[in-house]
Amino acid sequence: MNRSLCLSLLALLALSPATRAADLLVSNVNGYTLDGSGKLQHFQALLVDQGKVVATGTSADLSQRAGNARVVDGHGQTLLPGLIDAHGHVLELGYARNSVDLSSTTSLDEALAKVKAYAAAHPEAKWIRGGGWNQEIWKLGRFPTARELDTVVSDRPVWLSRIDGHAGWANSAAIKLAGVTKASKDPSGGRIERDANGNPDGVFVDGAGDLVNAVIPALTTQDKVAALDTALAEMASVGLTGVSDAGIDLESYQLYRQYADAHKLTARIYAMIRDTGDDFDAISKDGPLIGYGNDFLTVRAVKLFADGALGSRGAAMLKPYSDDPRNSGLLFLPPATMTAKIEKAFGKGYQVGIHAIGDRANREVLDSFAAAYKTHPDARALRNRVEHAQIVSLQDIPRFVNLQLIASMQPTHATSDMNMAEHRIGHDRIKGAYAWQRFLKQGTVIAGGSDFPVESPNPFYGLYSAVTREDHQGKPPGGWYPQQDLTLTEALRAFTLDAAYAEHAEKTLGTLEPGKWADFILVDHDVMKDPSSKLWNTRVLQTWVGGRQVYAARE
Repeated sequence: MNRSLCLSLLALLALSPATRAADLLVSNVNGYTLDGSGKLQHFQALLVDQGKVVATGTSADLSQRAGNARVVDGHGQTLLPGLIDAHGHVLELGYARNSVDLSSTTSLDEALAKVKAYAAAHPEAKWIRGGGWNQEIWKLGRFPTARELDTVVSDRPVWLSRIDGHAGWANSAAIKLAGVTKASKDPSGGRIERDANGNPDGVFVDGAGDLVNAVIPALTTQDKVAALDTALAEMASVGLTGVSDAGIDLESYQLYRQYADAHKLTARIYAMIRDTGDDFDAISKDGPLIGYGNDFLTVRAVKLFADGALGSRGAAMLKPYSDDPRNSGLLFLPPATMTAKIEKAFGKGYQVGIHAIGDRANREVLDSFAAAYKTHPDARALRNRVEHAQIVSLQDIPRFVNLQLIASMQPTHATSDMNMAEHRIGHDRIKGAYAWQRFLKQGTVIAGGSDFPVESPNPFYGLYSAVTREDHQGKPPGGWYPQQDLTLTEALRAFTLDAAYAEHAEKTLGTLEPGKWADFILVDHDVMKDPSSKLWNTRVLQTWVGGRQVYAARE
């Protein structure tokens, strides 16, 4: 072989890996990603092969490396890593969208009109179901009643969950079917709201809702498939490429596996098994499921509940509510029971995330983690989480560091609750509420989420709330307790790299670094440079998961 031919072959071999190692080039973009250390990087093009990032860089450089790759022109639009919601409820989002949705109602009359219209449009429905109501938004000053529901639907039972999922509103037909009377006792971890004569008044808080749920017909497989399809479509439309589903049962687990096997998942699901009962035993019999179906499904966590919610005064507080001195909320489990559940999950190698809203609930959770670590010291490495960490005593916040706990927090809760939170708990306790900077400055990882459908699944609402602590009308000007707000880079990290970290997935998700999955979105403006007031109104143009487009906005 002559020298010139040999050199030519060597040159070809040197070029061929880069030439072959790409099947997609997204060029002409205004790209941003964090790197592994959380620093913001800027690029013009993204090179992808077999669903994973090969490189980011300039359009000119990557075009030379792209070979025969398919080229997508980004037309100068802003490209971001796919956003990850660290705490949502996927099927519940679908159920909410496919039933009576009261989340946008601003008055009791408007809500009643929606229920009436839905019932009229669905004469075949044996039960009228839905949710999203919030008496605080309605400025009702009380809970709604069964009698008010009866005025619009009296021929069939009605059951409507509160926006936070921690209370339900029933009409008289539903209460009768549930067999709840004046003589019925409040169940452990629940409360039946009553009228002046002690009769059930229509609202069932936390565990009391099980009295009604027990007589509601089970959802069909068709209902569940429709809910998952609806939820996945909405998630893709708002730029979510991953979600931690905070509390699944066995049937949901089986449905997710079916979708993963059929390549029908359009977002990566990190599922947390609800509690450590029979469903946990069935799902965990072969141990955690990690990276199933090209990393579309992971089930390696358990979700437990310590208390209720602030809006329904079910959050467990160390002292009574400022606006209800006879009430300190509801603690769901005795400390020994909570610790035993944590230990059971640890024993099978599962991460634990615990819902804790009130300061008492958070303290009990911290105590239970500390106790469980005594028998399972290696379980600290599981990256255990407190879901919400919403109101935490100032003396307890540093304990998150010692216990190596992640704070899984939802920025939109602050802007949704600011109309009532301080009334509920007073000026002193509010200092430990929605306290994002207090956690960040001590080194605690914050995983950003929404708790949808309690809040909108749109992650740009969360980014906006995190950065401004204002509502969508810009109130209060300058933000509500703005010393706790995040920079946009910090907020972006919470919804990308740190949300991935909370799922043990920071090496494969969360940034657009070489070797990670090419999960990304294109949006309609430069979110990193434009005024923060525009954040919540950001429009997602395209969503890609693993180098495959799963959503395109209509023009």
